[in-house]
Amino acid sequence: MSLQVVSAISNSSLLQPGFSLLNFDGHVFFFGQKGWPKRSCPTGVFLLDIKQNELKMKPAFFSKDSCYLPPLRYPALCTLRGNAESDEYQYIIHGGKTPNNDLSDKIYIMSLVSKNSKKTTFQCVEKDLGGDVPEARYGHTINVVHSRGRSMSVIFGGRSYTPLAQRTTEKWNSVVDCLPSVFLVDFEFGCCTSYLLPELQDGLSFHVSVARNDTIYILGGHSLQNNTRSPSLYKLKVDLPLGSPAVTCSILPGGISVSSAIVTQTGDTEFVLVGGYQSDNQKRLVCNTIVLEDNKIEIVERASPDWTPDIKHCRMWFGCDMGKGSVLLGIPGANKQLISDANYFYILRCKGAEEDKEEELTAQICSQTSTDDPGDSTPFEDSEEFCFSAEANSFDVDDTDTYNEDDEEDESETGYWITCCASCNIDINTWVPFYSTELNKPAMILCSSGAGHWVHAQCMDLSESMLLRLSEANVKYFCNEHIDLNKGLQTPKKVVHLKKQPMKPLRKKSTMKLTTPTKKSFLRRLFE
Repeated sequence: MSLQVVSAISNSSLLQPGFSLLNFDGHVFFFGQKGWPKRSCPTGVFLLDIKQNELKMKPAFFSKDSCYLPPLRYPALCTLRGNAESDEYQYIIHGGKTPNNDLSDKIYIMSLVSKNSKKTTFQCVEKDLGGDVPEARYGHTINVVHSRGRSMSVIFGGRSYTPLAQRTTEKWNSVVDCLPSVFLVDFEFGCCTSYLLPELQDGLSFHVSVARNDTIYILGGHSLQNNTRSPSLYKLKVDLPLGSPAVTCSILPGGISVSSAIVTQTGDTEFVLVGGYQSDNQKRLVCNTIVLEDNKIEIVERASPDWTPDIKHCRMWFGCDMGKGSVLLGIPGANKQLISDANYFYILRCKGAEEDKEEELTAQICSQTSTDDPGDSTPFEDSEEFCFSAEANSFDVDDTDTYNEDDEEDESETGYWITCCASCNIDINTWVPFYSTELNKPAMILCSSGAGHWVHAQCMDLSESMLLRLSEANVKYFCNEHIDLNKGLQTPKKVVHLKKQPMKPLRKKSTMKLTTPTKKSFLRRLFE
């Protein structure tokens, strides 16, 4: 195992815990950015282009018949093949968090339509499901099993928001473990069936699941209810006859108490388990090899890479499987960095150089990476270019159409759960709707001071009628902290001068000639 340091060149805040990587024909694509996509890449899907010691993100495109795919963090993701021996495959994406902290219950199927040196096009289709549809969740897993010539997807675990009927003012938006139900999804007919198995008593999230043929192995995971990391190793076996499916579960010895671990495939039946947490404040630096055979699993400890001091001493780490035995790891940057949310990145290669070649992925892998979920109460930012140095082989793609943050217009940060002012009391865990127009997010209004910033209407003591009036009227609004400053800086009102009434025009002079009276006529008039 070799660990390669990757030094950041420009902004990397786009890449945060909860992202996913898709591997199509050896090309790695990034999905699940932090914040809503911008016009330079409206799909939110990027090609990771490694060339000339730099790794850049190039925007990918969707076909015209594709549906909208929001940037989902912590989704369940796996590959779907027509059969176990098929070379062509698609990706299934289920659940996850949107940038507004809403949870998704939708399921998408993404396939590669075309790719050349300048453009990659995907088709994304939303699949309609019926029956026992899984609730919206994140931090869960999805796998595909093959049995008797049929294929089905299996969804298990995850977290969700407290049901509306059980919410209280103090814990309005708190998360809970999903019920330990096993869902079978038949994509051919679009129906779902749930199973409650006695061996699965507690809900799990951020666990690891590895599938081969008709069997799924579930390892580790965290339970919020008990605040424990399960040491159990579960074996799910799915039988798909012509009639109703049959699902059985058994508990095997040799499990590992870990959460948020990453698994990558290094051989036909061999996988490597990396990273994760063995407690709330302790990372798991030990690596394991997982070997799957026909009806058994073997987990053994293997030599770990030479972890750097930064990795050893950091509190949290995150990452995702890149495919072909490689893992992309990230740790928070030091406080001395100019960019507050900058991260350090590493590429961990779990195979030797002589083994680094193209291999068919004959087993389904699904792993979740997370931290203590810092995104629950932090504001979300718009996408930025992700470009850093790396010693790696080139994907042989051109530099044209590379995503560049400088091409975007400056947009304000509009996270719903920000601290909008010094007296802000909006908390995601305690907030309840205040206005009749609110549902699951607080109402916000833009303050026009300076470059502009968003504030909560409730923190500004706005009445509902005033809020509606401001939203309908085309006027500028200033928050409580900037209203006085605005009054002092505003342009004086234009003084309207009164118009002077024009004077009446003088009468025209008579054209008659006046003769000077003589002395004689003057005396006559005087004595008359």
